Amino acid sequence: MNLEERMEIARRNAEEVCMAGELKELLEKKKAPVAYCGYEVSGEVHLGHLITAVKLMDLKNIGFNVKILLADWHTYLNKKGNWDYIHELSELWRMVFTAFGFDKSEFVLGSTFQKKPEYIENILEMSTKVTINRGLRSMQEVARDIENAKVSQVIYPFMQIEDIKSLGVDVAVSGIDQRKIHMLARELLPAVGYNAPVCIHMPIISLKGEEKMSSSKPETIISVRDSPEDIRKKINRAYCPPQIAEGNSVMDIAKLLVIPSFPKFKIERDDKFGSDVIFENAAELEKTYKAGKLHPADLKRGVTEHLTKLLDKTRRV
Repeated sequence: MNLEERMEIARRNAEEVCMAGELKELLEKKKAPVAYCGYEVSGEVHLGHLITAVKLMDLKNIGFNVKILLADWHTYLNKKGNWDYIHELSELWRMVFTAFGFDKSEFVLGSTFQKKPEYIENILEMSTKVTINRGLRSMQEVARDIENAKVSQVIYPFMQIEDIKSLGVDVAVSGIDQRKIHMLARELLPAVGYNAPVCIHMPIISLKGEEKMSSSKPETIISVRDSPEDIRKKINRAYCPPQIAEGNSVMDIAKLLVIPSFPKFKIERDDKFGSDVIFENAAELEKTYKAGKLHPADLKRGVTEHLTKLLDKTRRV
């Protein structure tokens, strides 16, 4: 696989790569660069989490060493549960990601390194360079109730930034909602002797075309442990306007999860409806759908079948 092919895979479906030139230089010069994503361990793992997991898998397949941070301390600081709950969920999440294909990747529990003196010292050093208002702004898309934020939620972004240094990260992967924290990281990390990371930001998906998936709102998610019947029901109710690809929840799932995870996306149809159709990339799928040559019901059925297969192993955890 040549450099351009690796770059294409790394950038595939990303909302933003900051900065693409740095990513290319990294791939040219470093044999096994480190990519990571951190996850608050609260509630069920759902399709929103898998968007970044699929990107980590992309990076793994082009030679990256992948680290998955199970951010137990972040979960606690962001008021997502007590310690008994967080410890139980941390193990469940590790098992789910292992089943998804990360059995040979490194899992790191935040509490195993986040109390070290150097970690704390770097957080304190960075905190002297940022106003409280900017610290809060960086959390706007992450905290549930930013208007009544606790001091712990201002500490949160500095911990996330220091995680990048402590884990030796070259590429930080996240949803686009983490962008403000990552931009702060690119600014602050050189001050504590670490290179600014490349940041790959993935789109946020929903089932209704607007509100993002949230483990605290079960009606908004498809869990990786949902039954085939539950998946079918939720996809059938999902937002999927005819001939419109942008903001189409089912199209987003097809583009961001199904197509990257299967060699081909085959949708079976009766001959009277045009017979079976096969898509090898998202551009082909979008073009066909926007031209009215693929009915929403057929797209939903195809996504349901492939999603059920994709989640076969995680469902058993």
